[in-house]
Amino acid sequence: MKFDDEPVPGYPLPILPGHTSPGRLERVLRAGQFAVTTELAPPDSADPQEVYDRAKTFDGCVDAINATDGSGANCHMGSLAVCALLTRVGYAPVMQISCRDRNRIAIQGDILGGAAMGVCNVLCLSGDGVQAGDHPQAKPVFDLDAVTLLATARTLRDEHRFLSGRKISFAPRVFLGAAANPFAAPVEFRAQRVAKKVAAGAQFIQTQYCYDVPLLREFMRRIEDLGLLDKVFILVGVGPLRAASTAEWMRKNVPGLHIPDAVIKRLAGAGANAAQEGRTLCVELIQELRGIRGVSGVHIMAYRQEQSVREIVERSGVLGDRKPWYPGRDNPTPETFVTRVAP
Repeated sequence: MKFDDEPVPGYPLPILPGHTSPGRLERVLRAGQFAVTTELAPPDSADPQEVYDRAKTFDGCVDAINATDGSGANCHMGSLAVCALLTRVGYAPVMQISCRDRNRIAIQGDILGGAAMGVCNVLCLSGDGVQAGDHPQAKPVFDLDAVTLLATARTLRDEHRFLSGRKISFAPRVFLGAAANPFAAPVEFRAQRVAKKVAAGAQFIQTQYCYDVPLLREFMRRIEDLGLLDKVFILVGVGPLRAASTAEWMRKNVPGLHIPDAVIKRLAGAGANAAQEGRTLCVELIQELRGIRGVSGVHIMAYRQEQSVREIVERSGVLGDRKPWYPGRDNPTPETFVTRVAP
């Protein structure tokens, strides 16, 4: 069976030797393919069709779709629910879990529940502070942090037990991920932070936006010096910028985000074509990142520009002749994709 084969939704692929999940993302990465992931902005709605419509935007151009978990500490449809809908029709979601909102009891239950529905990828995050979001009066939990969350998920998967020691009858078969920010000061310690997450169980890393390739190269050199290149897959975060003003706002307001002056100057010089220039810049970044030793893929974050992901991937050429699986790829019929699901 090829790494991108797909059975009927709900019937998982077998786990290949050396793999911990039956998921397509792990298969793509371990097969040496350059992976492409993206993020689905969850709706402020209880309508499942809104999730399906947003997912369909990425058909055939990404290997997995992150379901964000209260990103920016703002309230939306939950990650577990989005993943439940996506797995229902066969998509490969990455379930984000934030430590901000749940204690270890709820988190362990969500990992089991997600795995039971076919979620094969879990991204472990500390989570943005509540003061950054639309409910600053909320009480944060932070019972675990990103490192202990990784260790918890690995305990469930590899030791078949809860943190309490109580055994579970069927372990979640998941591929574990974490986040990294190679560009936040002090940059010399960022690779060591990744090493701690790998030791705790991280198998893939998705990074913060990269707009400074020389800094990313230095980060990857440190990753290699720590002997991590054969232990973790690095997917570098990229994304299109709409305008110079957008880049300036992000640089000022997004913690740890580094955007060089040259990037802002380039967007400003594009005038009315700034959005197109931003997509071109993203394409160029992907093409350059692909050539860096240890970079296994890219994570495209195109907030409110989801329609641009297909153009960026196609123009970059990073998939080559490969077309990631999506519902209806092999047997396209009018009924293949989602019709409205009754609540």
